[in-house]
Amino acid sequence: MWQATVDGQTLHFHLAGINNQNFLMRDEETGSWWQQITGQAIFGPLKGRRLKPVPQDEISFALWKREHAEGRVLRPDPALLKAGKYAPADWEARIARLPVATRTHDSRLAPRELVVGMVVDGTSKAYPMADVRRQSPIVDIVGGVPVVVVAAADGNSVRAFRRTFEGQTLELYALAGGPAGTLVDSATGSEWDFAGRAIRGPLEGRRLAKIEVLRDYWFDWRTYHSGTEIFRTGLPRVPGGSATAAR
Repeated sequence: MWQATVDGQTLHFHLAGINNQNFLMRDEETGSWWQQITGQAIFGPLKGRRLKPVPQDEISFALWKREHAEGRVLRPDPALLKAGKYAPADWEARIARLPVATRTHDSRLAPRELVVGMVVDGTSKAYPMADVRRQSPIVDIVGGVPVVVVAAADGNSVRAFRRTFEGQTLELYALAGGPAGTLVDSATGSEWDFAGRAIRGPLEGRRLAKIEVLRDYWFDWRTYHSGTEIFRTGLPRVPGGSATAAR
C-alpha cells in the first residue's frame, strides 16, 4: 500500500499491465508507470521516484473485524460488477498457473513457495509460510535486531514485532493453553496478544513495535531482495541473524 501523493500532487492510478505477476500502475497525471511491489516509477517523467509506503496488514477479515469493530469495508462498485469489470473469482488460481517470468537462479526454495518477508535495518529475511505455521512463534535476530514472528489461529494471518522493550530483550513463547498468537515473556510473565499488546501482567497496556511483513512468492521476494536470508529450522542462532534456532 502506497501514498498517492508525489511532491504535493495527488496521482490517480490505473492498472496498466502485469509484470512478473505484479501489477504495473499508470498514473493519469504524468503517464508514469509504477511497480506495485516496490512503489517505484520505472518509466515516464517520474522514473526513479518512489511512493511512500503506508503501514498495512494482510490478515483475515474475521480477525480485522474483531480488532476494528467500527472499521469500514470497501465494497465493489455495483455498476462495474454488473459490467464484469472486476477479475473473476478464480483469478488467483489462474495467475498461479502462469509461468514464472523472472528466474532467480536461487533454488534454496521452490519458486512458488509462499514466504513471509521482512526488512529490518536494511537486512531482508524470508520465512517459509509452512515453518511459520508449524513453529509459531519464531524468535529470531534480523540485522542485529531481536524479532518475533507469530501466526494467528487461522494459520494465514502473520505479524512480526521487535522484541525489545525499554532496552530489554524479551524471550517470547506461546502461552500454554492460550489462543493461537498469544505470547508470554519469560522476564515478567506478561501475556501479549496478536496485536503486540500486553494484556496481562506487569507490562499490561504496553505495546511491542510492529515490523511490517509481506506474504509473497519466493521467486518474487528474491527478485526484489537479492541478498535475502532464509529462516532455516534447527540451525543455531548467531548474532546478525545468518542462522536461526527453532523456538
